[in-house]
Amino acid sequence: MVTLYHFDLPQALQDQGGWKSAGIASLFDSYAKFCFQTFGDRVKLWITVNEPHVCAKLGHEDGIHAPGLKEPGVAAYLVGHNMLRAHAMAWHSYDAFYRPTQRGAVSLAINSDWFEPLRPGRKEDIAAAERDLAFTLGWFAWPLFVTGDYPEIMRSAIDSQSEMLGYGGASRLPRFLKDEPAILGTADFFALNYYTSRKVKAAGGTGQMCLKNDRDAEEVLDPSWSICGVSWLAVVPHGLRKLLKYIKDTFNHPAVYITENGFSQVGPVQIEDVQRCGFYRDVISEVAKAIGEDGVDVRGYFAWSLLDNFEWADGFSVRFGLFHIDFSDAKLSRTIYHSGQEYAKMIRKYKKAIEVQ
Repeated sequence: MVTLYHFDLPQALQDQGGWKSAGIASLFDSYAKFCFQTFGDRVKLWITVNEPHVCAKLGHEDGIHAPGLKEPGVAAYLVGHNMLRAHAMAWHSYDAFYRPTQRGAVSLAINSDWFEPLRPGRKEDIAAAERDLAFTLGWFAWPLFVTGDYPEIMRSAIDSQSEMLGYGGASRLPRFLKDEPAILGTADFFALNYYTSRKVKAAGGTGQMCLKNDRDAEEVLDPSWSICGVSWLAVVPHGLRKLLKYIKDTFNHPAVYITENGFSQVGPVQIEDVQRCGFYRDVISEVAKAIGEDGVDVRGYFAWSLLDNFEWADGFSVRFGLFHIDFSDAKLSRTIYHSGQEYAKMIRKYKKAIEVQ
């Protein structure tokens, strides 16, 4: 599996407006066609854009990731829109010119937590959890798999908040044009990045124009969930199973690849990473239940990540690898974590079970 874009936009394109520019879609299409033509005889699975939600929100709303912009309530929607347009153009190019001979598949990797109401008996919390799913998973999955447009719950919430805050003019959530390549159907499989889950309650609004205000949902961690490494990453393996079933039921039973899922480590290096070993046992078990009991068509699981790497704003301080990299060593020596051995053991176990079935 090869990813074409993972937060690494050339500065020359950022200087021209980056993902906020409508013209970037055709430039991305040209880049994708070059990759398809050059490498496609050796690649069967393609991801056009990795985690458009992260790039849009953290890069253009919160200013945490590149390009570090803080334009709340507007830029993220435009960026997400252009990423979908770019993906669709690349998919249509692959379908027309390369699929007949290369016989590969193309999708876009969507990251999402699992969201459930903090108080299951409260209608406002149920609605807040539904909005969170729409503003995270549905933002990109709905156009690809359901209608070719954004979830109505998302558009109505944005337009309602715009009216309340006196924002005039066109909707802050762009519309797809009829003369552009169709969005619907441009994903050959559902590529899911899952890390954690959240309890959700109605937030009541912030009085500001921003994504958080638009979705009117406050996310909290269940205190019973353990935290691994970084504060945002609660260990909730059963949330992945629930999200997989939701995808099956909502998006017409697609083939699913779990393209990222992992457990972080900070502080002193622990090669005997017992907690992460338990994580992989639990999470792969939940995926097996999703396949065997819920009927989800899971085709593959990719652990994030094979090697300790540069984790964006966290740099080298956060480690997700199955192999430890000693960055103080000029040779970048590698040592397999115990979790890497456990992961291999689990994959062999379930591979044999599938072969028996």
